[in-house]
Amino acid sequence: MQKKLRVGWFSFSCSEDSTIVFVEMMNEHYLEWKRLLDFRHARILKSKNLMEEMDVAFIEGAIATEKDAADLRKIRSLCKRLVAVGSCAVDGMPSAQRNDFSEEKKACIKMLVDRFRLAEKVLSVKDVVKVDDFVPGCPMSEPKFMEVLKKYLTEFGVC
Repeated sequence: MQKKLRVGWFSFSCSEDSTIVFVEMMNEHYLEWKRLLDFRHARILKSKNLMEEMDVAFIEGAIATEKDAADLRKIRSLCKRLVAVGSCAVDGMPSAQRNDFSEEKKACIKMLVDRFRLAEKVLSVKDVVKVDDFVPGCPMSEPKFMEVLKKYLTEFGVC
C-alpha cells in the first residue's frame, strides 16, 4: 500500500479564495492526489474530519479571535509542518485592515467587534505560531502551492 501525505486544510477569517482555487486544482489533479494525499481534515471536501496528527496543515486566513488563535495553536501541535496560504494568512491583509482604522472608525465598529468577540487586532498566522512555508497571493499562487506540496511529498517519502 502506498504511503500518503496526511494533510489538513483549515480556513480562518478571509474570503476563502485560496480554498476555491484549491478545489479547482483538485479538478485537475484528483487522480494523482487521490493516491498521494490522505485528507485528515478538510471541511470543504468532507463532513467527517479528524483532528489528529498530520504531516502538513495548510492554513488559509487571518486570525481574528482568541478562539481562532487557540484553534491554530492546536493545529500546530498536531502537524509536523504548517503552511500559511494566501495573503490573509501570510501577512494578515486585507483581513487585518481594521488594525489601521482611525479611532473614530474603531468606535463605529466596536459594537461588531464586541458582538462577534473579535480580538483587538487581526493577526497573520506567523504572529501566532511557527510557520514552515508560505504560499502568497490573493488568491494563492498555484505554482507556489504545487512547489510546496511537492517539497513535502518528497520530505515525507511519499514520492
